[in-house]
Amino acid sequence: MTYTADIQKIPRKFLPTDFTVTDWPTLEPYFQDLLNRELDSPEAMQQWLQDMSELEAVIGEDAAWRQIRMTCDTENKELEEAFTYFVMEIQPHMQPLFDKLNRKLVDNPFTAQLTGPEYQIYLRSVKKSIQLFREENIPLQSEIAVQAQQFGVISGKMTVEVDGKEYTLQQAAKFLENLDRNLREQVYRKIQERRLQDKEQLTELFNTLLEKRTQVAKNAGFENYRDYKFVELGRFDYTKEDCFQFHEAVKTHVVPLVDFIYDRKRQKLGLEALRPWDVDAEPAGVQPLRPFKTGEELTQKTIDCFRRMNPFFAQCLEKMKAMGRLDLDSRMGKAPGGYNCPLPETGAPFIFMNAAGQMHDVTTMVHEGGHAIHSFLAHPLSLTAFKEYPMEIAEVASMTMELFSMDYWDSFFDNEDDLRRAKEHQLERVLTIFPWIATIDKFQHWIYEHPQHTEEERAETWRSILNEFSSIAMDLSGLEGYRRYSWQRQLHLYEVPFYYIEYGIAQLGAIGLWKQYKENKEQAVQNYVNALSLGGTRTLPELYAAAGLKFDFSPDHISELMLFVQKEMEAISRPPESTPVGNA
Repeated sequence: MTYTADIQKIPRKFLPTDFTVTDWPTLEPYFQDLLNRELDSPEAMQQWLQDMSELEAVIGEDAAWRQIRMTCDTENKELEEAFTYFVMEIQPHMQPLFDKLNRKLVDNPFTAQLTGPEYQIYLRSVKKSIQLFREENIPLQSEIAVQAQQFGVISGKMTVEVDGKEYTLQQAAKFLENLDRNLREQVYRKIQERRLQDKEQLTELFNTLLEKRTQVAKNAGFENYRDYKFVELGRFDYTKEDCFQFHEAVKTHVVPLVDFIYDRKRQKLGLEALRPWDVDAEPAGVQPLRPFKTGEELTQKTIDCFRRMNPFFAQCLEKMKAMGRLDLDSRMGKAPGGYNCPLPETGAPFIFMNAAGQMHDVTTMVHEGGHAIHSFLAHPLSLTAFKEYPMEIAEVASMTMELFSMDYWDSFFDNEDDLRRAKEHQLERVLTIFPWIATIDKFQHWIYEHPQHTEEERAETWRSILNEFSSIAMDLSGLEGYRRYSWQRQLHLYEVPFYYIEYGIAQLGAIGLWKQYKENKEQAVQNYVNALSLGGTRTLPELYAAAGLKFDFSPDHISELMLFVQKEMEAISRPPESTPVGNA
């Protein structure tokens, strides 16, 4: 099958072509039309579903743009107010009507004729929404949505001064690669101290979110917010016990490999003890990797990299560039982090990131590029709901692209040694991210299982969990004051609670696809495309199967994949054998 990046906006047949979301009174008639319409035949049902899908796409794209614009400029009060207005004045009116539409759908006799697997998944999600809906949660959820965005506002203002010049924390991180160890430590401590300046504000914000989320769960009849969120996230295919098993498997099978990586780094740098400000450094005489200078250069090099892998992948980024859907450079007042935001009506998504010319920016760009390709592949599906894929497959799309693209990273590096170092850096990151994923996920389970905890209990539990997954090869002495609040740098805790273990589950899937890629590139890419084209129309195990993968995060499976990565890392780290003189 041939895929095209010539993505088309969904033609409107229900709403006027020039309709824009401005306020509730102009939007409400379309909800009332759907609620009042007679569904007296299968054909009427299908048309009703199409019209509801169109309405969802228009609203979803409008809401997405409000959030995108606000994160691109957190200091613009008008943009913040536009987002807040939607969340507080429009969304609360929609929620009860969407609940009525869901009930209208499941109660209609013709719904039984929606028999395809995509409809079974859709109806499973609709029934889940009905189960969770509570009128009294509407104002709470609106308040939570607005307050969660304050994390980006607070973080976007964080800057430090280095050598008389002001930098965002993302920009300042490049100094952690500097050859001068004293400078690295100085900048590391400045970044940590700057975060601590807002620790009380961030603590207060989190306490408010915790209280309101717990109330939402209680209102819906759940013992705690964790159990509520598992249902809301549609985790039909695994349980909290599987998460606990994942934590233990990481401790047993991954942390020892991280110890090895950090000890090797210590030896390379010739240090008695490795400190956190040494992790991104290189030995004396070896310059830090600088794969690009500007966001424009990053874009062009990524397009070149993707084109050599598969022309369709490059075309997706070219289309986004032409549509103005890339904001890559770090700057003052911009929210932290990076994301790919699907735009359900026009189809081409938006990539946001904070590039500062470092190697990890390349990783972020190809990661978000994988998400973007997923958006393009799912866009042709007939209903907006079919395009809402689980995060556990969404992150396979992004993390696999990090690994597939490594074969073409000479688009970023014309020096063979730099290319080898970049690949080594990537595989180290693949392994070293697992303990942090386990730390954040385990912490969230505790937080929401014990919502009445004190701040001292929270700090002690965080310290205990953090130490559980910390490497013995890293000297952390004297840094307890920074570590006590280090959870506050993780935006997921504030903005998207419980969305984090997906990275770990998906990393296993990505490693599995990369293993396929090493054996048969064309087949692995086809499996990748096949799975992503299904959007959210199959169960997680079925989506993984479409990619030729097992949906499995048992200790044995994790151990097998970790050994594969370790072997590949050793092969990359090993210098090429010299060719004897006189031999071809």
